[in-house]
Amino acid sequence: MVQPHDTARLARLSDEALMELVAAGDSAALAQLYDRHSRVVYGLALRMLGAAEPAEEVVQETFWRIWKRSATFQANSAFLPWMFGITRNLCIDELRRRQARPMAAGSDDDLLSSLPDQQQNVEQATIETERRRLITDALADLPADQREVIELAYFGGLSQREIADHLQSPLGTIKTRIRLGLQKLKQALLHYGIDPHDH
Repeated sequence: MVQPHDTARLARLSDEALMELVAAGDSAALAQLYDRHSRVVYGLALRMLGAAEPAEEVVQETFWRIWKRSATFQANSAFLPWMFGITRNLCIDELRRRQARPMAAGSDDDLLSSLPDQQQNVEQATIETERRRLITDALADLPADQREVIELAYFGGLSQREIADHLQSPLGTIKTRIRLGLQKLKQALLHYGIDPHDH
């Protein structure tokens, strides 16, 4: 078990290194991830849900799932996209529950007619999934500081100012990292045959 005096050591570890400890049952490593990212998770949830209480619940559930699913986290994966994916899925589930509640008294036919035709979207969803995978791969090749800010913007939907606040870095520094990272990312995506302007 990690002792309190190890907090400084944990603070120096990358998210991915912390996840290795979480997978081994280290709750202090999870607490470090929570301290590091709970505010940005809350911001994303609040933006998607538009209300503080469900957003707070999503934060708690996100980190509970990170703990429970830590063994499924791939060691060579990036943590932020994985975390934001959990948060987004929880928000989407909540939004779907909200849509379903007013229709509880309606007929089954009403409910069925309100559901979107998923079949029409399968091909587009497949393309989008592959595009996101290639973008994630391209991000992995960026320097860590550039990758972090772009992940926060792309997967977390944060503004440059929000990223600066989250990382406690000057706005000018964040803008430079994003600009340099996007230049490298654009070249990588073009190499994969993706036009970034089509995204």
